[in-house]
Amino acid sequence: MRMSRRSLLAAGTAAAALTPLPAAAVPAAASGHRLRTGFERLAASGYASLRGGRVGVVTNPTGVTRDVRHIVDVMHADQRVDLTAVFGPEHGFRGTAQAGGSEGRYDDPATGLPVYDTYLKSGQPLADVFTASGVDTVVFDIQDAGARFYTYIWTLYDCMEAARLAGKRFVVLDRPNPVTGRAALGPVLHKEFATFVGRQPIAQAHGMTVAELARLFNGEFLTRPVELDTVLMSGWRRSDFYDASGLPWVPPSPNMPTADTALVYSGTCLFEGTNLSEGRGTTRPFELLGAEGVDGRWAAAANGLGLPGVYFREAYFAPTFSKFEGKTVGGVQIHVHDRAAYDPVRTGIALLVTARKVWSGFAWRSDNWIDKLTGSTQVRTMIDAGAGTDEVVAAWQDELGAFRGTRKEYLLYR
Repeated sequence: MRMSRRSLLAAGTAAAALTPLPAAAVPAAASGHRLRTGFERLAASGYASLRGGRVGVVTNPTGVTRDVRHIVDVMHADQRVDLTAVFGPEHGFRGTAQAGGSEGRYDDPATGLPVYDTYLKSGQPLADVFTASGVDTVVFDIQDAGARFYTYIWTLYDCMEAARLAGKRFVVLDRPNPVTGRAALGPVLHKEFATFVGRQPIAQAHGMTVAELARLFNGEFLTRPVELDTVLMSGWRRSDFYDASGLPWVPPSPNMPTADTALVYSGTCLFEGTNLSEGRGTTRPFELLGAEGVDGRWAAAANGLGLPGVYFREAYFAPTFSKFEGKTVGGVQIHVHDRAAYDPVRTGIALLVTARKVWSGFAWRSDNWIDKLTGSTQVRTMIDAGAGTDEVVAAWQDELGAFRGTRKEYLLYR
């Protein structure tokens, strides 16, 4: 990581973060005030930081107010802000596309605004989209799920780089990390495994908000920093789970139906890299895992590890799409009973280790997608060599410690 720019950028972006609303830069837990999102604080300021420019918003269905109005609809109706374009990520602005899809270019029926597709665009091609839209400022407001391989944070990264190339200002409206911001967990991406499910070397569960990630990206990874403003939340503490926010949960993507899904996702999404179902096509994606031929021995083996905060139930289900569509499979359902003690990444590794031991049909996806998800070959090769959970987890502690040190410089909340 490039540390030499840290002092300059930490000072610059910290100042920018407080420009729109200088009060309550760090929420006071004893204040008794409810959580206010970055958008709520921006609107309360009369959109002060957006005045005098043409604005485009990168968002999806999660960009809503407390009373579930979409911020695009709210801003479009407000004469104090000149909203002229919308930019849709994976799954689209209105969220109609499944994983690996988008909505394309169209005019939004509700507002008449042009909607541009950002999915799978980066660098100069994405900068050209921003230039063609005619905006002066690009605003980002999307709910994250807290995992490195959840693609919206890389939409954030790509849009920041493209805004820099196009000479646009970039504003991030902050929202809670739904699984808390207490700690970073898991392996750190190695740069040679960079893809859209991990552009840069951060931990598998990063423990940051999108505004904090934006500052990290600007200070450590962008070719040159973009002109960045971050509008912070008030009333959020790092130990808060999503239900403490009082905000409605809008699925950020079709297979992230609840905040409970996000709680397990940073560990069980690893099963995308195997021949087992990760629960897509069920009402409990990433909480249900299984395959044909798996039986109760897997749940028994997983429970036998005594992992903190979680139980495993022998489960049988028939996915309606994705792996094993229409077939009855056996496996486990994850039941988290103590969120504070639960470690999703360690649990995901333990489930991989035990699945391989109890089911002879276990296999990695032929393209070694698991390496893209974990960020290196280490997890796959160690499990193949017979390593246990503790040994696999111990192997990434040095690089995780280094990332935690870097991360600390960009945190904005207590």
